[in-house]
Amino acid sequence: QVQLVESGGGLVRAGDSLRLSCAVSGRALRFLVMGWFRQISGKEREFVVSIDRTGGTTSADFAKGRFTISKDYSKNTVYLEVNSLKPEDTARYYCVASSVFYPGITSRYYNYWGQGTQVTVSS
Repeated sequence: QVQLVESGGGLVRAGDSLRLSCAVSGRALRFLVMGWFRQISGKEREFVVSIDRTGGTTSADFAKGRFTISKDYSKNTVYLEVNSLKPEDTARYYCVASSVFYPGITSRYYNYWGQGTQVTVSS
């Protein structure tokens, strides 16, 4: 069973940078497509960014240029770096994993979810 544990969230100021971590257990990263979703209070969960088995990335339009996903095979950990944080980035961020080869940006194709980590950006 794949388990995902996020860390690194918290209260930050607008303009700050932040790095979220997702520790993966139960399966090696090379067998998974990894990604991040977020849920802003009162809204649907939305896709942020993903990284496939070959290292190729897919980003939501709002994430391009500020959100970067990476992975460390030796630590079996995935990271999300966010630069120039804005108050509208305030959300709960979820690490996700998929055993499907091309899950795309649709949440239902990601069969493993972490509990999420809250990021709050003050203005």
